[in-house]
Amino acid sequence: MGTRLRIGIVGCGLVAQVMHLHYLRELPELYEIVALCDVSADLRAACARDYNISCTCADWRDLLAQPLDALFILTSGSHAPIAIAAAEAGLHILVEKPMCFSVPEGQAMIAAAERAHVTLMVAYNKRYDPAYRRFAEEAQHLQDIRLARITTLEAPFVPYVAHYRLHRPGPLPLAVQAAFAADNATRIAAAIGEVDPLSAHAYHLVLLDSLVHEFNAVRGVLGEPDRLEFADITEHGVTAVLRFGATQCVLTWVDLPGIARYAMEFAFYAPQSRLTVAFPSPFLRSAPTLLTREGGETDTARSWQTEEITAYDESFRAELMHFHDCVTSGRAPITSAADALHDIALCQSVIDVHRRRAPRDRPSEFAPSMTQA
Repeated sequence: MGTRLRIGIVGCGLVAQVMHLHYLRELPELYEIVALCDVSADLRAACARDYNISCTCADWRDLLAQPLDALFILTSGSHAPIAIAAAEAGLHILVEKPMCFSVPEGQAMIAAAERAHVTLMVAYNKRYDPAYRRFAEEAQHLQDIRLARITTLEAPFVPYVAHYRLHRPGPLPLAVQAAFAADNATRIAAAIGEVDPLSAHAYHLVLLDSLVHEFNAVRGVLGEPDRLEFADITEHGVTAVLRFGATQCVLTWVDLPGIARYAMEFAFYAPQSRLTVAFPSPFLRSAPTLLTREGGETDTARSWQTEEITAYDESFRAELMHFHDCVTSGRAPITSAADALHDIALCQSVIDVHRRRAPRDRPSEFAPSMTQA
């Protein structure tokens, strides 16, 4: 394996077209895209034309026979089957979030990667955002963080991608759609049991699809939570109250489809200072993340606030550079699969606490009920 990694890509959907393919083309000294895979013939053919890729296939298993160093798994659904097979074929693996649908799936992925001595990294781009990294550094200097507030205002994504040249898949055969839906339902039931439709929907399309980002980012600063004190799921949102030592963390995710004003904000409040990082829509290339600091003088009216643009570097691009470095150097990724598995456990804990209306200690750890295959 040379320093230029030969990669195959499974899934040519929105995140592949908006971010991954775009930045891979900007990093020709690091990556060569050898092959594309997608169940949609129209989609894979269009992307292959755009990026001058000669090898395409409909079945990801066909990629494993190609001369690859690594596989990017960018599909919807659980990534466990593809990742395990790729590891067994000796390929390094980058998986989009969520890495899987349950703790046992993730453990099987990690075990396969360890047996094969390959890198398995989860694509949590926010952890590679320059402003987030500054936020994490600054947070270490805060004294007595009394409240962490994480707020996500979900918004319609179409206005954020309408200016890109995107290809859309043709209609899939009904049998293929039914097979995907049945597989998802089986894996969700294995993760959280037979639950009400609202909880199943929230687990799949809110917790796994979105809130894993927030969980991973807050864990990147505060470590593992000691307690999940409260969780509530409604038709339009999720609220959770976590405890990190003396710090209470209130997390709120709400769907607001009427206005294209996406917002994700992490705010830490201490008596002498306040620190906030505000992320733009993840679909906007190189839009800056804002870092805000507030302070003042005790017993006076004097206070101040600064707002900083740390960089215009794109976190997705930095993520790809980090993966290459880990593969070629043997270093462990910042967002390793072992780290990301705690987010899956936390998603399962949110469902459990919501159902039982009782708190759970060490919610990001792997309780016996989570690890039963």
